[in-house]
Amino acid sequence: MKVSDYIIEFLLDNKIDKSFGYIGGAIAHIYHSIDKYNEMELVNCISEQGAGFAAEGYARVTGKSGVAFATSGPGATNLLTPIGSCYFDSVPALFITGQVNTYEYKYDKPVRQIGFQETDIVSIVKPIVKYAVMVDDVNMLRYELEKAYFLSQNGRKGPVLVDIPMNIQRSDVNIEDCKSFYESEEYNKLKFQNEDYDINQVVNLLNNSSRIVILVGAGVRLSNAENELLEFVSKNNIPVVYSLMGKDCISEEYPYNMGLIGAYGNRYGNLTLANSDLILVLGSRLDSRQTGTNLNTFAREAKIIQVDIDRHELGAKIKVDLAIQQDIKEFLLELQKEKVNINTSAWIKKIKLYKDKFPSLKGLDQKVKIPNFIISKISKYLRNEVVTVDVGQHQMWVAQSLDTKENQRILFSGGMGAMGFALPSAIGASFGSKKRVVAIAGDGGIQMNIQELEVIKRRALSIKIFVLNNKNLGMVRQFQEIYFDKKYLGTLEDYSVPNLVEIAKAYGIKARNIEDINNIEDELKDIFSSNEPELINIILDESMTSVEPKLIVNKPIEDMYPFLEKDELNSLMITKPIKDD
Repeated sequence: MKVSDYIIEFLLDNKIDKSFGYIGGAIAHIYHSIDKYNEMELVNCISEQGAGFAAEGYARVTGKSGVAFATSGPGATNLLTPIGSCYFDSVPALFITGQVNTYEYKYDKPVRQIGFQETDIVSIVKPIVKYAVMVDDVNMLRYELEKAYFLSQNGRKGPVLVDIPMNIQRSDVNIEDCKSFYESEEYNKLKFQNEDYDINQVVNLLNNSSRIVILVGAGVRLSNAENELLEFVSKNNIPVVYSLMGKDCISEEYPYNMGLIGAYGNRYGNLTLANSDLILVLGSRLDSRQTGTNLNTFAREAKIIQVDIDRHELGAKIKVDLAIQQDIKEFLLELQKEKVNINTSAWIKKIKLYKDKFPSLKGLDQKVKIPNFIISKISKYLRNEVVTVDVGQHQMWVAQSLDTKENQRILFSGGMGAMGFALPSAIGASFGSKKRVVAIAGDGGIQMNIQELEVIKRRALSIKIFVLNNKNLGMVRQFQEIYFDKKYLGTLEDYSVPNLVEIAKAYGIKARNIEDINNIEDELKDIFSSNEPELINIILDESMTSVEPKLIVNKPIEDMYPFLEKDELNSLMITKPIKDD
C-alpha cells in the first residue's frame, strides 16, 4: 500500500472523515490519496492558519481529533498559531505536514538549508505540542501515527504534529509488518491513570461549608461532564461561576448561574466568588485573569478544592487546600454517590441580591451598555447554534452577556487569545456540528483571516458573521487609556477599517450594515429567517466601546472599575473587606 493512502485509511479507521488543509508540493501525494476515498472530505482553505483554526473548530464540537494538512516550510510555519491555540486550550488535533525528501534534508549538517522550503518544523513546534516527530523510516509510520493520535486524546488533550518527507509519502509499505504502538511497552506507560484520593475529604469540606460556589473551567466540557455538573448543582442548589472557557458548560437557564468571573467578569460573579467560604474548581487553572494579580486578596476566606486532569496545574498558580488529579466526569460521578448535606438558602438569597443589583446590561449609572445590549439581542435569536468568538472587546461582551442555551457551544480562543480565530473556526464548527454557526468578531479580528470568506461562499456554509465594528482595536485602546497616557498608536492612529460589506459582497456573500441600534430587532429577525451565509457589520460609536466592569491591577476581585463607593462595597461583603492603605 502507498504510504499516503495508508494515512487516509488510518484517519477513517479512527472515525475521522473530515480534514482541512492547503495544498502544496510537499503534501501533494496526500491530497492525491484523499481524492481516492469518497468517505474522506477535505476542506481546502485559503491559508494554512485558516485550515488549522478550522480543524480546531471541528475538534471542539465533535470531540474527535481535528486534522489539518500543510506543505513544508511556510505551509508548516503558518500552522503555528492554531497549533498553539489547540495546545493552550487542550484541543485534540493532528497536524500533518509534508517535508522535503530525506535525501534533501540537512539533518545535522552545518548548513542552513538543502531542499527547497526545507524547514525543521518538529524542532520549532515542540514547545506547543504534546508530541512531534518526523517519520523518515517508512517502517515506523504506523507506530508514529498511532502514538500521535493516541496522545492527542489521552489524558489532557492537545495537538500533535507528524512531519512526513515526500519520498516516504510515495513509498509502499506493508502495514501488517510494521510495529504497532498499541502493542508496545511505551503505550502502557503513557496511558493516563487517575491518582488516588479520598472522596470523603471533599464531602466533609462541602458539608461543613455554607457559602459554596463551583468554578467551572474548560475541563468540564473536555471531559463531557456537563450533564453530571448540572445534575449535581441542581440537586444541591449550588451556585456556579465560570471562567471564559467554561461559559458553555452551564446554561444561563440554571437559576444559580452567577456568570463570568475574573478581570472582565460580571460584577455579581466576582462578588459571589469573593464572598464564598468554599470554592470547588473543576477543570480551571486559576490564572491571574481569574484571580487578579494580588493573590493574597483572592477569595481570602474560602477553602479551595481544585480538580484537574493535569496534575501540573494543581496548585500551580495559587495555594489550594485539596488538590485532586482526576477526570472531571469521573470525579462528579463518584461525588454523586456520596451523601452531601448542605443548606445554601441564605447564601442563595445573598447572591441573588448581587445579580439583581448589577445586571450585565447596565453600568453603575444605570445606563444601558450598548455592546452588551447588542449581544443580548443576538442571543435572543439563537437556539442551538454554535457560536465562535474572536478576540478583543467583543469577546468579553459575549462572555458577560450572551445567554447560553442548554447544549449550546460557545468557542473562544482562550490561552492563545488569537485574533483571526472566529471565522475559520466557524468553518470547522459548521462541518462538525452540521448546524447553523454564528461567528462574532471585531473589525480587527475579522481582517486577520478574512480570506476564508471564500470557503464559506464556495461551500455554501450556513454561517452568520457579526462584526462589532468600532473602527479601532478597542481592547488595547482601553489599556492605553488606563496605563499609557491615552497614546493610541496602532489602535486608533495608523489603523483603519475597509468597507467590510463591500469586501463580503466581492466574495459573493450577502452583507449589510446596521447603524441604527434601535432597529436591531427587525434586522435580526430578518437575518435569522434564512440559513444563507451573511456578514453583518454593526457600526459602533467609539465612545461606547469599553468593557466594564474591569479589574484593575492589584485590586481584589470584588473591587472592580467603575468603583463602588467603599461603604456600599463593604455593605455587600460577607468576607471581611480589605482596608485602604
